Amino acid sequence: MSNGTGVREHQPFSDYSAAYALPRVIRCGPNLYLAQFAFMKLLPAKYIIEQALARGTLKREATVLETSSGTFALGLAVVCREYGFRLEIFTDPVMDKGLENRLNSLGAQVSILTEKAKHGGYQRSRLDALQARMTQLGSSCFWPRQYETPDNPEAYQRFADQIIDILGADVTLVGSVGSGGSTCGTIKHLRGKAPGARLVGVDTFNSVIFGQPDGERKLRGLGNSLVPRNVKHELYDEVHFVSASLAFTATLALHERNAIFAGPTSGASYIVGRWRARLYPEETVIVICPDEGHRYMETVYDRLWRKQNGCLDDRILLDCPATEEHPSTALPPWNRYRWNRRSREAVLNRLEKSDATR
Repeated sequence: MSNGTGVREHQPFSDYSAAYALPRVIRCGPNLYLAQFAFMKLLPAKYIIEQALARGTLKREATVLETSSGTFALGLAVVCREYGFRLEIFTDPVMDKGLENRLNSLGAQVSILTEKAKHGGYQRSRLDALQARMTQLGSSCFWPRQYETPDNPEAYQRFADQIIDILGADVTLVGSVGSGGSTCGTIKHLRGKAPGARLVGVDTFNSVIFGQPDGERKLRGLGNSLVPRNVKHELYDEVHFVSASLAFTATLALHERNAIFAGPTSGASYIVGRWRARLYPEETVIVICPDEGHRYMETVYDRLWRKQNGCLDDRILLDCPATEEHPSTALPPWNRYRWNRRSREAVLNRLEKSDATR
């Protein structure tokens, strides 16, 4: 359709990353909205690479190196393919074969680390391997450092602007926490317009980010065995811990009730956002859905797999969480903690002081 000047109003996107960097916003209830990304980490991957090129810290002949077991690797693979960079990914056995195949198809070299470090688990092993490779390559490599670069959260200004355009800035943002980029970056820009905008973080049990003891996690795509620098704890009003089994159930419910085909981190955030929207009908709640469900057809969406992995709970979707006195004592399947924009140290020290007075 022409605008009268002979120029079409809607031009084709220049490349895949431009077309899919931002989500679709879908209304799922009177005050509940979901922002579904094709895969969210494409947004920071694109921004980090473009900023590095602009600053000159990424040279055209360099190899890009990163540690990732999920969609940040895929985001980098897409952007590196578009720009012509070599890419090496350091990951662990949790990466599914479908994602590995897609990365290989896009030209990425994938190294799978099979031994956990004594402290820091697979994340530490992956980082150690990456740093050894950096020593080999010297100045001819670039590490995006998704867990610590300020470009990661800064990339989400575009998403915050999208929310403001559609819903306004005074919203309750609900999202899973892994690197901290999406939740912290988005709320920072929302609060630039509406200081009272609320942030609810969604983590899982056995993740150290908000004070749980480190351990095995069946729910991937959120949580960590290390505390990323990009997690700014003082930004969170509330933190929820969701089990893998409940997240899988919520993922299936999201598809059945709203036809939204998403991954389990989306399910974990959805159940929290659904509860929050019902509890506070005066709030506008928007839930971040980081990716679509294609990678999980043989796992989350497969009943036999869920049964074999101890994640079959007869499809019971809980209506509300338990509320704990401290995040370190939270137990499955779902716990809520009022974080109240405090530092991690302040929250963890609160338990130590309480124990000392007993």
